[in-house]
Amino acid sequence: MRALAEFIMRGRMQATLVVVVSAALPLLFWLSAAAGSLVLLRRGWSDAAGILAWALLPAVGWWYFGEPRALLVLLGALGLAFSSWNRVLLCSVALGLVYGLVLGAVFREPIETIALELQKLMPQMLDGVHQQLSVDERARLDSLIAPVLTGLIAALLQIVSLLSLILGRYWQAQLYNPGGFGREFRALRLPTPLAMLLLVGMLLGPNLGPQMAMLTPLCSAPLAFAGIALLHGLVAQGRMAKFWLVGLYITLLLFLQLTYPLLVVLAIVDSLFDFRGRFERKQGSGPANGEG
Repeated sequence: MRALAEFIMRGRMQATLVVVVSAALPLLFWLSAAAGSLVLLRRGWSDAAGILAWALLPAVGWWYFGEPRALLVLLGALGLAFSSWNRVLLCSVALGLVYGLVLGAVFREPIETIALELQKLMPQMLDGVHQQLSVDERARLDSLIAPVLTGLIAALLQIVSLLSLILGRYWQAQLYNPGGFGREFRALRLPTPLAMLLLVGMLLGPNLGPQMAMLTPLCSAPLAFAGIALLHGLVAQGRMAKFWLVGLYITLLLFLQLTYPLLVVLAIVDSLFDFRGRFERKQGSGPANGEG
């Protein structure tokens, strides 16, 4: 990947080639967003505007043919590029809401069709619990299916936007500040008020109306990233073996429905107790600080 980053930064023609071709090819729009983020972070808006304008052309073309994801992820990653990590994660929730509104407009019929099929399967999925629900409770549950489904798709695009930005920042650090990205990411920790705000959004979103049910998956994404940063930080401090990181990413691929909520819980608890900070203070207060 470093070779690709070096190629992108070799000149305007090379950068334009990568962002345009990857935006034009199916399922490679995330690479265009990452390359565009790298160019923007390194060269700034004034110098990168011409290159990014070319990247918008195939993305707009995809939108014209009913595929908005390339343009959404590209604009989303670029819009978050210059913010600090805490602000990036918070703004990604607002970005996800925008994604949800766009997806609800563009893919309304397919989403409603899937929601109707899920409604038919709900008695089997909930087994006997569904039979015990009142008529009003069943109606409310059915009204939440489509918004939650839209929120899940929007959250996936939100996560792809964040991953594209992470790749762009990683490339920038590799080329111009080796090790800088790792230190920055491992230090990521959500302040308690922000973590509590995201938790409230997750839990209370469905109570604000059916359409706000999409807040649950959107507010969980920043917490999951903070949980991953926590584990990376603990490994860097020597409190956990590197094997745990390998296990983390394997279980994310194989058991996402179990690992993802655990990361969210870890991030919330860390916002309250600051595990990495406590360990550093404990180390600094002992003879290992060079004064013993």
